[in-house]
Amino acid sequence: MSPEKLTRMANQIAGFFKTQPGRDQAERVAQHLKDYWDPRMRAELKAHAKGHEGELDELVRRALPLI
Repeated sequence: MSPEKLTRMANQIAGFFKTQPGRDQAERVAQHLKDYWDPRMRAELKAHAKGHEGELDELVRRALPLI
């Protein structure tokens, strides 16, 4: 899957969790990625994030070290 599509999907997930109550949204994004994304998808997103941090929602950036 293209890095752009993974970024878009991760940002959509972050957008959903931003609407949820609590202070653990980044942890919940990380858990969602662990539960539903293939390990290769997570690895590709992490690799793409290096050098492209500005494309990622803040919650995704905070979630990446947790996956």
